[in-house]
Amino acid sequence: MAHELEAAMILRRKQVEAAGCGSRSTIYLRIEQGLFPRPVKLGARAVGWPAREVAAINAARIAGKSDDDIRKLVQRLHASRCDGAMP
Repeated sequence: MAHELEAAMILRRKQVEAAGCGSRSTIYLRIEQGLFPRPVKLGARAVGWPAREVAAINAARIAGKSDDDIRKLVQRLHASRCDGAMP
């Protein structure tokens, strides 16, 4: 149960930065390049990222995956949002 809650957590930008994903400008540059998932809207002026998506990207980088592999991963993560399931 605790693992399910942790997997469903939404991280705000400062938390994503603290997770080692870079600065604000780096995060948004990677989003433009297709190397990081788009944020989800939490409200009129708030966005966040699913924690498991951030973890998946970090794991891919640690594993030495190429940028093309990471782009494919980002596409799968985005598609899984529509399905309501994670890859």
